[in-house]
Amino acid sequence: MKLYTYLLDGIEHVGAEMDGYIYPVTNAADMLSLIRGGEICVSSENGIKKDKAALCAPIPRPAQDVICLGINYVEHGKEAAQYNKEAFLRERPYAIYFSKRVTEAAAPEAEINSYPGLVTKLDYECELAFIIGKDAKNVSREEAPEYIFGYTIINDISARDLQTDHKQWYFGKSLDGFTPMGPCIVTADEIGYPPKLDIRSYINGELRQNSSTEYMVFDPVHIISELSSGMTLKAGTIIATGTPAGVGMGFDPPKFLKSGDEVICEIEKIGRLVNRIK
Repeated sequence: MKLYTYLLDGIEHVGAEMDGYIYPVTNAADMLSLIRGGEICVSSENGIKKDKAALCAPIPRPAQDVICLGINYVEHGKEAAQYNKEAFLRERPYAIYFSKRVTEAAAPEAEINSYPGLVTKLDYECELAFIIGKDAKNVSREEAPEYIFGYTIINDISARDLQTDHKQWYFGKSLDGFTPMGPCIVTADEIGYPPKLDIRSYINGELRQNSSTEYMVFDPVHIISELSSGMTLKAGTIIATGTPAGVGMGFDPPKFLKSGDEVICEIEKIGRLVNRIK
């Protein structure tokens, strides 16, 4: 099932897609309460055409920072180390975790602030994200798939100059608007496990990233099992699984984003997340 957050008369609603229409979910005020409730009740009335809906990010205001994986595709690791070895070289066989502050996730079709005067090296990262469906603590690898509510797309917008100058990634990835998300959450039963999905990005129509999520170094099962061994992953937690090769800093010379650029992040079975740089 594809689940959306959308605006109707200025009010956010949660809906499910059926036959090209989005119908309201009747048992939840927002996506987070729907995830935590564990049941999806959909009305058969008051549907609106999907292409006419004013979509928000599926989880517009995450309850906590988004958990992110760094350098989680081998080829992206190579291009990142080539750009800045000190900042990005992976030296140990462990997952790299960091967090991304999200006051409000940017909607599909939203403009992304380029922060002129603050940011000079603006980059994109198309990523598969998964959402925890129930509180997870000390979860085994065998049990881990049961804790995945669904999947969405995140564009991990990154200010490479802030990221490298500060020698940590939090500020350069957490500016307001730097987390476009959507267009929907696809429930885990429609994706299956493991998620082997084509993942691509386009800048002004040019194909930049073209890979598959099966090439992740650390998959969702590993991530859930490892993190839950020492921390509780609350229902609604969003985890972004990293990006494949083809980001702007990976080119010679780099191809950073500029005002007016259109960025499309596309993942099989989920859809397209489209944003423009302001």
